[in-house]
Amino acid sequence: MRDRPRERLEAFGAENLSDVELVALLLRTGGGGLDAVAGAARLLTATGGLEGAARAAPADLVAAPGVGPAKSATLRAAFEIGRRLAACRLEAGAAVRSPADVYAHFHSRLRHATQERFFTVLLDGRHRVIRHALVSQGTLTASLVHPREVFRPALREPAAAVILVHNHPSGDPTPSREDREITERLVRAGELLGVPVLDHVVVAERGYSSLREELSEWPGG
Repeated sequence: MRDRPRERLEAFGAENLSDVELVALLLRTGGGGLDAVAGAARLLTATGGLEGAARAAPADLVAAPGVGPAKSATLRAAFEIGRRLAACRLEAGAAVRSPADVYAHFHSRLRHATQERFFTVLLDGRHRVIRHALVSQGTLTASLVHPREVFRPALREPAAAVILVHNHPSGDPTPSREDREITERLVRAGELLGVPVLDHVVVAERGYSSLREELSEWPGG
C-alpha cells in the first residue's frame, strides 16, 4: 500500500500522507515511465520541496519531467486553494483593527510572490473593508505608484479611507527609503482628495512593518 497513495488516503486520512504522496495524487501519473509517487518525488527534489514547488514559476512546473501544462495547472490551483484557506481573509464588511489584520490577510497570498505588488484596501466610515484593489506590480517607484492610480478605486466606490499594502519579495519587511517617500507622498495626496491614508503595511515572509508605527511623525499629523 506504500506506493498506492489513494488507498492510503482512504485508510489513514490525508493528514497522514507525506508531501510526495499528496503531490502524487494531484499528478495521477508520473510520466516518462515512472509511477505517480516517483514522479512526485522527482518534482519535489527538483524544486526544493513543497514550499519550493508552491513558489515555482508556471514555466518551471510545466518544464519539470512528467508534468506538462495540464498537471502544472492542477498543481497551481491546489497551491492557490491552500493559500486562500490559510489566509485570515478580510472579506467585505470585516473591520480592520490593526496592521496585524492586514498582514494576516495578505501574507499567504504574497509570501511567494517574486515581484512587488501594491494594493489599496478601501474602507468605509467605520473602517470596514469594502474591497481591495491591485494598483501596480513590479519594483515600486514613484512613477508606478501614482496617486491617480492609487486613489481611483477609492473615489469610484467611494471609500472613506484607505490602507496601503505592498510586499517585499526579499522576505525582509523593513521599509526602504522609497517606501517612506511614497508613503509621505500618498498621505498628502489623500488629504487633498479627502480620503485619508490610515497606514501603509509592508508584508514579507519574515513579518510585517507598519509605516504609521515606523515613521516618527505621520505626514499631516
